[in-house]
Amino acid sequence: METVKKKPLLSGLLILFLAAMVFANIGGNMYGPLMPLYLKDLDASITQIGLFFTLSQIVPLALQILGGWVSDTLGRLRAIAIGSVFGVIGFIPLVLADSWQWLLLAVAVGSVARALVGPSFDAFIAEHSSEENRGKVFGISQAIFMIVSVLGPPLGGWLAGMYGFKLMLLVAGIFYLIATVIRLGMAREAAKTAVVKKDKLTFSGLKTNLAAMFVLIFSGGLITWMLLIDGLRDISFQFSENLFPVYMQEFGGLGLQQIGWVMSFFGLAMMLSTIPGGWLSDKAGERVGIATGMMLLSASLFFLVSIPSGLQNQWLFYVGWGIAGVGAGISGPAYQSLISKEVPEKNRGMAFGLFSTSLGLVSLPAPWIGAQMWDRVGPTFPFTITATVLLISVIPIWLKFKTPKIEEAVTEEVVPAAAD
Repeated sequence: METVKKKPLLSGLLILFLAAMVFANIGGNMYGPLMPLYLKDLDASITQIGLFFTLSQIVPLALQILGGWVSDTLGRLRAIAIGSVFGVIGFIPLVLADSWQWLLLAVAVGSVARALVGPSFDAFIAEHSSEENRGKVFGISQAIFMIVSVLGPPLGGWLAGMYGFKLMLLVAGIFYLIATVIRLGMAREAAKTAVVKKDKLTFSGLKTNLAAMFVLIFSGGLITWMLLIDGLRDISFQFSENLFPVYMQEFGGLGLQQIGWVMSFFGLAMMLSTIPGGWLSDKAGERVGIATGMMLLSASLFFLVSIPSGLQNQWLFYVGWGIAGVGAGISGPAYQSLISKEVPEKNRGMAFGLFSTSLGLVSLPAPWIGAQMWDRVGPTFPFTITATVLLISVIPIWLKFKTPKIEEAVTEEVVPAAAD
């Protein structure tokens, strides 16, 4: 009897795609976690750091949904290739900046890259996986991708600590350049084999896609609830996310290299938990993984801000960030899988762009407000607010993040079929 060869979860194209993402984001993770400290090195105050991250959201807010539409129209690989070119250009003002205000230009140019690459990343993975294995493929892909969070922060922290921020940013730019070369090659090969889409960018096409997304957003269904909850979480994260490196330096007594290693441990914990998170999503339903992840993230923040000062307690930051990494690793594949199942394939890029933007207009001033909380109430206050919102979000997640298929399956198991 002839045996059927089992198809691998990750195709060769998807593996090459992930390899390019790893190179690009090693560079991004070298400087991303240290950006608040780079701003501080350029003489920015806490309030100015908050203002910087508020202003830096304006361009991404305007471009994320458009980037998703470009991805849906031109194809994932072409959109990523175009975005990568902007990413390389964005490193120029990043390296040459002599004041924190100049970094806004670097972030603005880099936002074009993220707007095109971000939505295409998740949509590309969704299109190269079957629905029954979607969570597993997202989990494995995220595990591979999270190599960047293990290698990038300690490498960036070491280079910045030993040779300064400028050299570290230059090395990060070289990593991104390597990724861009790979992506341009993939887009060229896709064009030759007609894998890439041939649609044109038109205003009527944009209106059609926006109308489709408008219906999904305001239908009152699962996507509506996901956007509302994602928006509230986004606001709470923005209060504190960009202040934690400063908190670890000023109150934890950690140096640049130590902060890099702590963030690397977060990435390692996330990498090790994404595959189990994908399996949990496929087996138990996405809401289980998302709710569990939110509880762990909330617990980690409460723990981190309660660590007593002193060199003997610095190892506790690894514990706290490890818990956060597990929470992010479990919830990530489930969230991506749920979005990809609820949105038609032709609109996935725009949908992932929409969720990246979330309720960005509302959360726009959140980093500045978080900095004001730090100055006026206390350094731990913005982190406590974030932790509280994450914990409360578990309730609507559990009640509302149910797909029709899950509800039908539960009904079949609990309610006996009626007799004929």
